[in-house]
Amino acid sequence: MRKKYRLGIVGYAHFHIIDNAISFHNLGDRIEWVAAADVKPLVEPLNDGPGTRYGTVRDLNEKLGITNVYDDYIKMLDENDFDIILVCAENAFHASVCREILCRGIHVVMEKPLTTNMQEALSIARVLKETDAELILNWPSTWSASIRKAYELYKAGEIGRLFKFTYRNSDSEGPLSYGQKLTDEEKGAEWWYQREAGGGALLDYCCYGACLSRWFFGEKSVAAYGMTANFNSPYGNVEDYATITVRFPQGVAILEGSWTTRNTGIPNGPILYGLEGTMVVDRNEVRVYKTRQKAEPDAVYTPDPLPAGRTTLGEEVLHHFDTGEPLHPTLEFWHNFEAMQILDAGIRSAESHKLELCRDQIWTIG
Repeated sequence: MRKKYRLGIVGYAHFHIIDNAISFHNLGDRIEWVAAADVKPLVEPLNDGPGTRYGTVRDLNEKLGITNVYDDYIKMLDENDFDIILVCAENAFHASVCREILCRGIHVVMEKPLTTNMQEALSIARVLKETDAELILNWPSTWSASIRKAYELYKAGEIGRLFKFTYRNSDSEGPLSYGQKLTDEEKGAEWWYQREAGGGALLDYCCYGACLSRWFFGEKSVAAYGMTANFNSPYGNVEDYATITVRFPQGVAILEGSWTTRNTGIPNGPILYGLEGTMVVDRNEVRVYKTRQKAEPDAVYTPDPLPAGRTTLGEEVLHHFDTGEPLHPTLEFWHNFEAMQILDAGIRSAESHKLELCRDQIWTIG
């Protein structure tokens, strides 16, 4: 008989908690919801409509049938037994929340990004060395069959050696632009627009490119140059647009994150430039261009379905714990530790206006 996993939730700040939790909820009697708790926000939200923090707390707990709800997540951890905790707190609280959970031997499944800087990432790494518990970091891009197909084609030599990687997020006018009806004052009270909470477009969207470029290049980044701006969000003290140019040993990555783009106009990618061709990931297909000055692709590939029984976050996590087989690489802690080096350098560079070296655990002090 297969194990039944006892689950809890800590943090509802990021609305991706909805999809993450539902992916486990759909597994039926393989899981049991034990308890849930939010993390106290730095600023009290002013709106509790759908898609806001408090709206998510109300609507998701009702859908999951969670009635054992705590005001204090540490008390919740002390009074209940868990196998796995789903974390979707503000980015600035990721490290402190993860440490509290992991030190109790409980697995963490957390929404991206890992943390807000390398010091916080290193503090998690220290705890992981002292426990058998794991930290699994979710990326919506992990569940893109097209991106996986592009990786397969690239590794098979379809475009030769990779020298340039680009990624930009799809159309977005901010995290609260998907049907939510908020005033500017109400948006400013949500953590997304608060620097102290780890808000901003750089951590929200450039993180995807950091994770994916590290995966495709297959080696650590060297340095990064970051630039940030606030074009249309005067109610917040964070950037709503960011770019990071990343130096790798044998290539460059250009990562863009925007909360100010009505329509990207071109595929967000990733777009891979190899010495023998260019590969474009565009929604449900991968196009390969090998002929100069030719508008039409030389080949178009339709991705294969994701592996059976491993098509969602919930399925992948339980498959991993049931069988001991490795997770998809982009979900693993140390991969994301190295992706965090890119974000950390990009943030420091945006402040210093200089190219900054990417720091690993040796060169990170704190």
